[in-house]
Amino acid sequence: MEFKLIIKKLNDTITEEENIQFESWYQESQRHRDYFEHVKNNYSDSINDIDIDKDAAWELLEEKIKASQNQTSSYWKYAVAAMVVILLSVPVFTKLLKESSSSQEFVTTKILPGVDKAILTLDDGTQIALENGANYEKENIVSNGEKIVYKSQAKKNNVVVYNTLSIPRGGEFSMELSDGTKVQLNSETQIKYPVNFIKGRTRQVELVYGEAYFEVSSSDENEGSKFFVLNNSQSIEVVGTKFNVKAYKDEDFIYTTLAEGKVQVESENGTFLLEPGEQTVFNTKTKEISKTITDVYAELAWIDGDFMFNKKPLLDIIKVLSRWYDVDFVIQGESIKHQKFNGQLSRKQNLEIILELIKTTEKLESYEIKGKTIILK
Repeated sequence: MEFKLIIKKLNDTITEEENIQFESWYQESQRHRDYFEHVKNNYSDSINDIDIDKDAAWELLEEKIKASQNQTSSYWKYAVAAMVVILLSVPVFTKLLKESSSSQEFVTTKILPGVDKAILTLDDGTQIALENGANYEKENIVSNGEKIVYKSQAKKNNVVVYNTLSIPRGGEFSMELSDGTKVQLNSETQIKYPVNFIKGRTRQVELVYGEAYFEVSSSDENEGSKFFVLNNSQSIEVVGTKFNVKAYKDEDFIYTTLAEGKVQVESENGTFLLEPGEQTVFNTKTKEISKTITDVYAELAWIDGDFMFNKKPLLDIIKVLSRWYDVDFVIQGESIKHQKFNGQLSRKQNLEIILELIKTTEKLESYEIKGKTIILK
């Protein structure tokens, strides 16, 4: 669901048709209801703190963008300044950005956001490209290019056959396993899983690397069989719950975040039972593991099509952006690497918009785009 419907709901400007879409999303899960309340509280606080004419501000911003399509984008700074806000430190600004970013008038850039795409590797090594608009069907496997679904087979044998789904940089994909478990996969992610589970036996998948959000079918629906997610010297035991695992190859830590239910995270140096709102942090080098309280909304923002940064240094932010936009970053100057930012931004907008917004903080002097390489100065 588009973020702007939430804003329209809060402002009581939502149409009857839009409200039906909103209510469907709202009733879908407790996480959606909690997310709405979270936005509602922050949105109200922000509006009370800032007195701006958002329509006039965005009208000015659009005019400046149109006027500068063939020039440098220095006009952005003045448009943002006119709103009397500073990028990424004022929640209402990022909400206005998200509300307006779907307008075609903002598409003045070159580097587009990620799309639905994946590579399916069958048990015999055959690889199939899955992408939007391309359907694929074989035996119990069906894909519409946005999602892949494994149907439970009536006739099964005791041989477990595995498939692998790989999401490249600049991509994302959804899947439903044969037991009804739903998985949403972020960019630069690979997961290995059985084509069909054997009832009553342990269900087990491997997150080879990357980030995945799981909504696990309960053991009650699978003759008591437990569900495990394996990754890099740790295992996660699930009864029936919703959780996120982030385990990228270029990062030294694996984060397991629980949204609903209970999971048990086990490694050679410790075992932790997580409650909702808790997270384990596993160090892949030292093998140490710890448990902490975390901001679930920030950790799961990518599922709702957002970036959310809480005091994140630029060095960490560009890792996220490089995966989603399939680009490489070069930072010139040590000082800006550790500059920290806060904010919530849409993943559906082009990269240059985000770069220009970061630039308005004046922590970043300039940037240069050379093909797929972004140079930050």
